[in-house]
Amino acid sequence: MGEKVVARGFDTADRGRYRHKLQQCLLGLERLLEAKRFDRPRNLMGLEIELNLADSAGLPRMMNEEVLERIASNDFQTELAQFNIEVNIAPHRLSGPVLDRLAEELRTGLAYADRMAGDVGAHIVMVGILPTLEAQDLVSANLSRADRYTLLNDRILAMRGEDITLDIQGVEHLVYASASIAPEAACTSTQMHLQVTPGRFAAVWNAAQAVSGPQVAVGANSPFLFGRELWRETRPLLFQQATDTRPQELRAQGVRPLTWFGERWIDTPLDLFAENLRYFPALLPICDDEDPLRVLDEGGVPHLRELTLHNGTIYRWNRPVYAVVDGVPHLRVENRVLPAGPTVADVLANAAFYYGLVRALAEAPRPVWHRLPFGAAAANFDAGCRDGIGAVMHWPRGRGGLAEVPAAELIRDELLPLAAAGLDGWGIGPADRDRYLGIIEERCRLHTNGAEWQSASFHRLLERTPDRRAALAAMTRRYRDNSCGGEPVHRWPAV
Repeated sequence: MGEKVVARGFDTADRGRYRHKLQQCLLGLERLLEAKRFDRPRNLMGLEIELNLADSAGLPRMMNEEVLERIASNDFQTELAQFNIEVNIAPHRLSGPVLDRLAEELRTGLAYADRMAGDVGAHIVMVGILPTLEAQDLVSANLSRADRYTLLNDRILAMRGEDITLDIQGVEHLVYASASIAPEAACTSTQMHLQVTPGRFAAVWNAAQAVSGPQVAVGANSPFLFGRELWRETRPLLFQQATDTRPQELRAQGVRPLTWFGERWIDTPLDLFAENLRYFPALLPICDDEDPLRVLDEGGVPHLRELTLHNGTIYRWNRPVYAVVDGVPHLRVENRVLPAGPTVADVLANAAFYYGLVRALAEAPRPVWHRLPFGAAAANFDAGCRDGIGAVMHWPRGRGGLAEVPAAELIRDELLPLAAAGLDGWGIGPADRDRYLGIIEERCRLHTNGAEWQSASFHRLLERTPDRRAALAAMTRRYRDNSCGGEPVHRWPAV
């Protein structure tokens, strides 16, 4: 949640006022869509990467304020906990040598940030969940010192009415109760934005949902939490449970969680914003002075701040974003599926795969979402998170049927050629296209990714020492060294 809010209480009238403003905002968005007021196509994309701070032993360092003070760049910001920071890359036109330009910007920025962090004994680790995190690290005292994080924590717990419960059955079983949302801070992701016109929005969002399963399977990088080996990409399930406002009775009734895959394909961007109002009560009912309908009547463009704030507290894995830049509104699809890391090359390979594949599927004459049930897409996402590169996907085959296909085979034989065609459509150069999609192909061929490397390395180290914490710390140090070396994860040496 990037909104700057001030921690305060809410009275019983706040939610009613906020609900009224949300309805006004939704009407304002509908009028903007009908009037075709949105920005023209500019093929803009952007990246955000959440990062961890660790010491030389691989253990978390609670000092993001000190690190950010030394970095002294608006590109780097706080995140939920004191061992988190985030880097934001300015929007780029998705064409030409953009992937190499982004890679250079990221390498330069991260190397500089790491040097500055080193001045206070910290190192940057780009990973989905820092493997050395323990329960005592994820407590409210270690949340970042900003009003918005305190308020978010207090509101989620107030709506839930009891402690947060983590219950994750993977390779091992984790059960843990937390008195705060701090476990959410363990989840560090890569977020990819794509600006689209309203007319293309539904096709792009549907395509992004359809490929979320294969996307997370090949990019999984979060197998450990609190010393337990869980799912290959534990982060999505952890995020859902750590932000869950529902006690068990509401879960049993089928009430939707704040962290949500969704339940249907869409026809317009308005579908998603309307669902957000229909299904989710206000978490932060903070009203702005803007009257969006009056602004429209006077020929202006409303910021729809209540709508954007509410939207920011509902954690869809492919989130719709409304924003106004230089007085012109635009829409983006924010893809939140992937973890951070392992390297800049891996991040850019994941981006190439996503942006190319989404374009190809969104422009296909026979859309995949006409043949893939939404429930199957959701099941693919769960399978990709649970089993990573070893997952089995349900995918359309023949005339209307679904087949069970290993994720690595599906990606290598069918999705990579589509991603290549999509990158050609964006105007990405053949050398960049082949370099970054080649990383995805090699992961599939070798059946490896960040999660597989972490797991295999941990078990080898555990054979040498019975101390699990020492093995995880040693693995984390080797992970960081390899990550800084820059070679994509499929080339990392075995421990």
